[in-house]
Amino acid sequence: MNREQLGRLLQHHGAMMVLGVLVVVGTLGFDSFATADNAASIVVSSSFLAVVAIGMTFVIVSGGIDLSVGSLFVLGGVLAAFGSRYGFAVALLLPLAVCGLAGLVQGLIIARTGLAPFIVTLAGLLGVRGLMLAISHEGATTYLVKNPAFAALGQGEIFGLTYPVYLTVILALAAMVLLQRTGFGQNVYAIGGNEQAAALMGVPVVRTKVYVYLMSGLLAGLAGALNAARLSSGVTILGIGMELDVIAAVVIGGTLLTGGAGGVTGTVAGVLLLGVIQSLINQVGNLTSSLQQVVSGAFLALVVVAQRLLSKAQRIG
Repeated sequence: MNREQLGRLLQHHGAMMVLGVLVVVGTLGFDSFATADNAASIVVSSSFLAVVAIGMTFVIVSGGIDLSVGSLFVLGGVLAAFGSRYGFAVALLLPLAVCGLAGLVQGLIIARTGLAPFIVTLAGLLGVRGLMLAISHEGATTYLVKNPAFAALGQGEIFGLTYPVYLTVILALAAMVLLQRTGFGQNVYAIGGNEQAAALMGVPVVRTKVYVYLMSGLLAGLAGALNAARLSSGVTILGIGMELDVIAAVVIGGTLLTGGAGGVTGTVAGVLLLGVIQSLINQVGNLTSSLQQVVSGAFLALVVVAQRLLSKAQRIG
């Protein structure tokens, strides 16, 4: 195996390798780590982050960024709880419609005006959270889920895993096929690799960009709705800083911040890696949960540096 092949292997599968090492360390170091209950807890708690991260993967592969997903997540939860009084369909479709519209508007602005995604989605972050606060009366009103069928969507279990876990698996598999096996996915890679060259080759740059931000908004709203179903309420204090966890998971999973490379498999590994880190911190017991943010930040910094070095190694090779 030459240097280029080794660099590509580490970039695409490094998160999975580190995840395997940490699982082994946790199993050997803590009796309660390698249990069915702990494994289920990690998977269930990671499923909501994974849904949002799937959408973020498409955005970052295309060379963009979406800072609004944390606000869309909490807005989706509030709208789902509010809409549950009108039935299952409204509880599910209302957050999808509003969050999808927010993603669509951001995508149109970014694609048609050429404004930096960072600026546009930062404005989206503030605007969406403001909308959520207006709906919840400055966060003073917490809407409860009134529809039992909708609550069951987040709380029902099969073999010890909640329904959102299985939905996440389905979404991840569909996203893998969409990104790797379709023309749309190839367009996303082409735009992230070189937008000008992609446009010259006839790639529908504007339409593709709009679609990836629409997808990101829809998935963030869906994750928020599922979380509201699990909690039986639309909690207004959630989602703060979630966009940073999502970006960290995607980048740790091997997707380049510069765009043009990455995949959903690595993103799922990155999400699980963050979940395992949190679990290991909880196993230690005398460390605060805020240490996970320190560890995640350190991981992200190391991964970005490693990606830079691996990219240079591949070019040299």
